[in-house]
Amino acid sequence: MGNGAVVAGLPAHELAYRDLKQRILYGEFKPGRPVTLQGIADELGVSLTPIRESVRRLIAERALEFHGNRRISVPQMTHGLLEEIYTVRSKLEPELAYRAAKRVTNADIDRLEAIDADLDGAIADGDVGAYLKHNFRFHRALYSRANSQVLLPIVESLWLQFGPSLRVVCGRYGTSGLSDQHKETIKALRAKNAGAVQTAVLQDIAQGSTFITDELFANEKSGII
Repeated sequence: MGNGAVVAGLPAHELAYRDLKQRILYGEFKPGRPVTLQGIADELGVSLTPIRESVRRLIAERALEFHGNRRISVPQMTHGLLEEIYTVRSKLEPELAYRAAKRVTNADIDRLEAIDADLDGAIADGDVGAYLKHNFRFHRALYSRANSQVLLPIVESLWLQFGPSLRVVCGRYGTSGLSDQHKETIKALRAKNAGAVQTAVLQDIAQGSTFITDELFANEKSGII
């Protein structure tokens, strides 16, 4: 992808934004570790101009923070911030799931089952990167059927904020202890039970919250730090 190039109808700055956003979402940037704008530009094969624009957008989405001297980083997660993120997620994502449940087709559910199979494969293989990718794909595919122009962008912003921390935890402990409520969600979708879909997603969020909180802040809770 060259400077100022347009690929698939999109300008370089939009492609750079999407690429950088995906890398943050899947935890390819370690929280708190600064990287240079030039380094990112070199890695993506673009000039500094589209990178600056991408970074400005991602800072506005709270996915990045600026340190000066052309350095940025993914913000460090705090216990309080994580609690806030999951409080909002527990309100918005079950609502998206409920709305989506009323609109999904059998083909949509088949696609969710295929994604969940990919997710199971990633867990069995111990592939953290693939796990994060397919987990997000599952939720994004479900929530997109809600046809929400307001809730979905907010939820995606929240995922950008906690995704890197999830990668840190999974990187420490692997995928063997991971669990989800995806099969319960699919079962409820097949049964056309929107309320049960909503409950399964809420339980999925609660499990994830407990997993990340317990592993990231175990020392804090025990009084070690």
